[in-house]
Order: sequence, then C-alpha cells, then structure tokens
Amino acid sequence: MKQVSFRNDILPLKDKLYRLALRITLNPAEAEDVVQETMIKVWNRRDNWGTIDNIETFCLTACRNLAIDKTRHMANQTISLETEMEPSDNSHHANPEEQTIQQDRIQMVRQLIDQLPEKQRSCMQLRDIEGKSYKDIATILAITEEQVKINIFRARQTIREQFKKIDT
Repeated sequence: MKQVSFRNDILPLKDKLYRLALRITLNPAEAEDVVQETMIKVWNRRDNWGTIDNIETFCLTACRNLAIDKTRHMANQTISLETEMEPSDNSHHANPEEQTIQQDRIQMVRQLIDQLPEKQRSCMQLRDIEGKSYKDIATILAITEEQVKINIFRARQTIREQFKKIDT
C-alpha cells in the first residue's frame, strides 16, 4: 500500500470536495463546513489510511455523505449555485453583446443544474466537472454504474429540454 500523506494526498482534494459539497448543498457557506467536517473525519481515520484502496474516492464519499446529511437539515435550499466556473470564451473577436449572451446562457444552465435532483446533480458534477469514471462515481455515490449512467443521461436530457424552452 502507498503511504498516504495528509499534506500531499488529502489537502489538495479540498477544491474537489468543495465543488461536490456545493453541488449538493447549493450553499457556499454550508459547502465550506462540509469540507472542514470531511477533512476532520478523514484525519480521524488516519490509522486506517493504509487499508484504503483509493483515498480520493474515500474522501469524496465522506464529503457526499456529510453534504447530504447537512442538506437534510437545511431549511432553505433555494440559494443559487455560485461556482468558480467562468465562461471559457477567450475569443477576442466576440463583441460585448455576444459575451453577455454567452454569460447569460451559462448562468441559465447553472440554474437548471441547481433544480436537478441531488443524485443527478452529483453525478453530473463528478462526471462532467471532475472527470471521474463511472466506476468511481458509482463507488462515491454507493450506486451501480448503470444508475450513474441513467442519472447523467436524465440530467443532461432535462437540462437540454429546459434550456430549449427558455432559450427560444
């Protein structure tokens, strides 16, 4: 087994943990709390790190479970998702009107993602944003790979349909 270091192996995961927690809680402050609780939980299990096959998957699973627990106790789930994703249009040829339209579309998609059921949001976050494999997502979310694929398909389909309704 690989020797796991908190500083080198776990601490760098904080941004991924935050994005996952944010997708579930939809609240930046709550997501930060979830990441802190996750780090504490992982630190308290440091004696078992040598027996864990994939420390990243372990951390993401712990984060997901804590975020779901926190979400169940939150009264208000309507806060808009704020993420670090910015428009990737680096084209210097786009005029201000096109840039504004692009930003509005990105914001619209973010809002549509916010409205998805938690499992679909989590699957999309882990697959499309974090780039995780179906197998890793299934492990993190404690569901089958087939369920992961179905959740991602349904999420994308819902967003596509809602976006077409709004954008036309």
